[in-house]
Amino acid sequence: MPAPQKPVLLTGASGNLGRVLAPALAAQGWTLRLTDITPFPDALPAGASFTRLDLSEGLGVARLAEGCGAILHFGGISVEQPFEAVLSPNLRGLYHIYEAARREGARVLFASSNHSIGFHERPQGNEAKIDVDCAFRPDGYYGLSKAYGELMGRLYWDKHGVENVNLRIGSCFPKPVNARMLSTWLSFGDLTRLVTAAVEAPRSGHCVIWACSNNPATFWGRDHRDRIGWQPQDTAEDYRTEVGHILSGDPVEERYQGGGYTSIEYSRSAPSPRDPFALD
Repeated sequence: MPAPQKPVLLTGASGNLGRVLAPALAAQGWTLRLTDITPFPDALPAGASFTRLDLSEGLGVARLAEGCGAILHFGGISVEQPFEAVLSPNLRGLYHIYEAARREGARVLFASSNHSIGFHERPQGNEAKIDVDCAFRPDGYYGLSKAYGELMGRLYWDKHGVENVNLRIGSCFPKPVNARMLSTWLSFGDLTRLVTAAVEAPRSGHCVIWACSNNPATFWGRDHRDRIGWQPQDTAEDYRTEVGHILSGDPVEERYQGGGYTSIEYSRSAPSPRDPFALD
């Protein structure tokens, strides 16, 4: 398919996933505006420019987004951190992204996370997998910020008609490294194809997609991928022999879909109920 006619803004360009997407999308002929709070560590791809920017600078975000048809929002804190560290980049920064998108009529691709639902228990046996309309059950302040981000997209679609695609990313690495990732792994190739489909789709509305590869062991069920025409091509199953025996040994981590993030500062004496609103 042809490259987008308008420039595309990519935040978090210096992060792990930004560094994957920038050269891959540039190779497809996209005109990219890259930004991050830290310098871009690689050679700048053809057709790309880079601006160093803090997402808390609303005017700077607005200027970078001028004329853009899409904003790929991969910026902000990308791991579990104390609330005060997460607050400005992940909440205030996201507001600036959506305000810029509203002014420009741009579509937002938001790098959400499985950690927005991390305290759902892993399905056992023939138990049903959870769909994207499940209750948010964040497993930390980072996951909480991702739930906020998805709700921001919901608000801006309902109130302003800003289209947004929320990529609920599982574990995006070169390959799976433990048994959990047989369920959550997203290959770099599938990430690039997902972003491409989300930008090029004629319409998206407000949608949420389980961003994982074609993994038979996935925790997750229905989503809105048909709306943008994306189907993953890779699978974690190719690595089962290599990593299927690698467990954490932590019963909290192994119980919940969010893995290791759920056990950070965990202080309950007994697990919370499966029903998010039940008392026991």
